[in-house]
Amino acid sequence: MNLRIKLFTAFLGLVIIPLFILGIITFLVTFRSIETNYSEQTEYSLKAIGYSIKNIFHELDNVTDNGIAKGVFQEALVSQDPDSQDLTDAAANQLELNANQRNFRSLLYNHPAIDYAFLYNVHGYKDSKVITIFNKENFETLPYEQFKDHPLYREVMKLNGIPRWIAPHEYPELTGSDNVFTQIRLIKDLDSFKRVGVLVVQIKNWEFEKIFQNLTLGSKMQDTRFFLVNNDGKVLYDFHSELNGQTLQPSIQKKLALTSDSLSFKGKFNGEESVISIYNLKEYPWKLVSVTSWHYLSQEVTTFAKWFVAIILVCVLTAMLFNVFFMNRITGTIGVIVRFMRKVESGDLNARVDEKGDDELLLLQQGFNSQMDKINELFDQVKREQLQKANAELRVLQAQIKPHFLFNTLESINVLAVQNEGRKVSEMVLRLASILRISIQDKEEISLGLEIEHLRSYLEIQKFRFEELFEYEIDLPAEMRNCMLLKLTLQPLVENSIQHGFEGINYKGMIKVTGILEEDRILLRVEDNGIGMSNEQLSSIQYADPELDLQTAKAYPSHERRGLGLRSVFDRLRFQYGSKYGLFICSQPGHGTVIQCVIPKYELGDKI
Repeated sequence: MNLRIKLFTAFLGLVIIPLFILGIITFLVTFRSIETNYSEQTEYSLKAIGYSIKNIFHELDNVTDNGIAKGVFQEALVSQDPDSQDLTDAAANQLELNANQRNFRSLLYNHPAIDYAFLYNVHGYKDSKVITIFNKENFETLPYEQFKDHPLYREVMKLNGIPRWIAPHEYPELTGSDNVFTQIRLIKDLDSFKRVGVLVVQIKNWEFEKIFQNLTLGSKMQDTRFFLVNNDGKVLYDFHSELNGQTLQPSIQKKLALTSDSLSFKGKFNGEESVISIYNLKEYPWKLVSVTSWHYLSQEVTTFAKWFVAIILVCVLTAMLFNVFFMNRITGTIGVIVRFMRKVESGDLNARVDEKGDDELLLLQQGFNSQMDKINELFDQVKREQLQKANAELRVLQAQIKPHFLFNTLESINVLAVQNEGRKVSEMVLRLASILRISIQDKEEISLGLEIEHLRSYLEIQKFRFEELFEYEIDLPAEMRNCMLLKLTLQPLVENSIQHGFEGINYKGMIKVTGILEEDRILLRVEDNGIGMSNEQLSSIQYADPELDLQTAKAYPSHERRGLGLRSVFDRLRFQYGSKYGLFICSQPGHGTVIQCVIPKYELGDKI
């Protein structure tokens, strides 16, 4: 470790890092304390709000209980003139009302939050099944026949007189679109306890607004938003009247489903980090939700954190300036050389350091550049040797094929000539001429059409020599024939099947040559039903030492060496096209061999 790193590390390790860790711990503890304390305060506030809401509902429950106990609603249901039952009508004759009606009317006037009240006659004694108790302009009640089919009707009947409260936006078809809370309860006859009607009473949200207004004015909760939501996350009441009737985001809905009593957590609300508290109103199917911006809660701590970060940055900047002015002269040049060495590690062999200065550092720079020049020379030499080696293997393969194959073919032609088979002699000569014409071309790559012509000529000659040994099929799409590949790619693969795959079989062999044209590559497949190869033989083809095979070829020029042709094709393809191309062999003893040749797709003149 050099001096600059030692000094900088000491400064960081003894001053900056301990100070930074202390600041982070203080910051996190403070933030956690803010979240915990505020969550407890908010949950307590939500419980107080819930208690106040329950008192509002209980107060109206007592009002309607009073009306039921005095028989006001029952008398309205059996009245001869339902329209005269509006207790708020100023034109109504006070003398025509009995004592119970007068007392209840007084009670209604003393409860200004009531917005509307009416009765459904469940038996339909009168022509009108809706009897207005407390009138409301521009409001159309849901017809009784539709209300009877509503799921809420069955729920009210099942409650058997217990009030059922409905919040705004839960059932707008029954309560309308105003922000009102509605009580629905069953009315029974006081003597027979039979069901005679359903009471619907709506109250305005004035009392709710007072609760939230008194809670937020002049307190630390003035930036807190309060919602009343149902279990599905639908906002039934928003103190700011912005999200009424809308649905809370899915992350909060999941927490709502898990809340049994109260819960606080930090999450996103409208894209802003916030502290969210939930309180379950146990007697009602609703939950109170409060949302407070985390930015508002953490303003003071954030300001402290900004000052702390600024001080840390000043300290780090001071340390860096010290290193720049006092240590960079020596260590900077070494650092540059190290960076260039990393470039070389990543494969950039052309990296060179600018030679500057007149001291020992200049010698180090020159030594690096000289070393890279020598490495490049060695790489060029290795490439040349590999190319020469590949060409030598190609010549060895060609030399392996030509002598005994040419001798055997000429011998077969001689036999045909002795037998006066002129047509067959001509065909064999043409096939041999085609093979020789393609083989002696100086081009390293030829079109697939010429390769197939060479292969077909070779197979026809071999089929004549081994007439009962095998059959063959060649099926290649016409659009593949102009694609280029290395010369003598397919013939060694087929030769391997004939000479080694069909060795000793007591059935007729079959060779299939097929091709598939893909977007950027060509798949050539040579398949036979011969004796197959073992795992050891497959390994020897892919991992054998080519130098040893060349020595064997020189020592035993006429010896049949199994797999030499396959290895030669394997190495040539990998060297020419890269590691993702080449031969892929699948074989099992007794089940034949499949050789797939993968080469890039391009035609004459294309770049690969």
